[in-house]
Amino acid sequence: MTQQRPVGVITRGTTNPNRLRRCDRWLAGPQAWRLRRSPGPPVVVDLGYGASPVTAVELHDRLRAVRPDVEVVGIEIDPDRVAAARPLERPGLGFAVGGFEVPLPGDRRPVVVRAFNVLRQYDASEVAGAWATTTARLAPDGLLVDGTCDELGRLASWVAVTPEGPVSLTLSWRLRGLDRPGVVAERLPKALIHRNVPGEPVHRLLTSLDEAWARQAPQAAYGIRQRFLSAARSMRDAGWPLLDGPSRWRLGELTLAWDAVAPHQGP
Repeated sequence: MTQQRPVGVITRGTTNPNRLRRCDRWLAGPQAWRLRRSPGPPVVVDLGYGASPVTAVELHDRLRAVRPDVEVVGIEIDPDRVAAARPLERPGLGFAVGGFEVPLPGDRRPVVVRAFNVLRQYDASEVAGAWATTTARLAPDGLLVDGTCDELGRLASWVAVTPEGPVSLTLSWRLRGLDRPGVVAERLPKALIHRNVPGEPVHRLLTSLDEAWARQAPQAAYGIRQRFLSAARSMRDAGWPLLDGPSRWRLGELTLAWDAVAPHQGP
């Protein structure tokens, strides 16, 4: 059998310890059912983990609390990065060369593919194709998480994508020191970052968030967390389809149905 050439290009590789903790917390929280439902050891892929394998190691540590038998595979196009990561392999954690085609031994299918700060380096026109290639490899109830975050993981956003298409957008902030929630605009996923212009749904979302935040300024007397909770409630009351509730809002996290932010044209 001829080995397939990896689909994609080498990323810049920038990473930091704990950078993807917000997404990991979401996978181990609201999305944990996907791991628990797997009849055998669930496979989770850290796609395009970068120059350091630290995010794959952290992902394995965090998801073992949900399923002790979880298997995490870090996949990178650059063979040198994979070779450098191999000494860190252990039961349930491995590394392989590949791209969006997600090659796994025995043609196994992952329950989750986490691709963070990968598509950010591609053209927006390439997003739909990358999504389709990757989601075609998913297990039943599987999920692709296409996300972006800042260098320290204090601002993050991600799209949850199934083989049928995107289903939700999650925005996540470090609440301490937050000036306004609209600053997450600079870390929107590739499918949305160029759509943050008047007339597009994601622009209306971020504008509404900032307006709700401003209206809830008096709540700051009780702490920034209370202000954020009040802003989230006002967004829900205004009709925004929030898919989560106060337990996630307290973490500085909001998840909305994709239909509310889907670009007028595109992915």
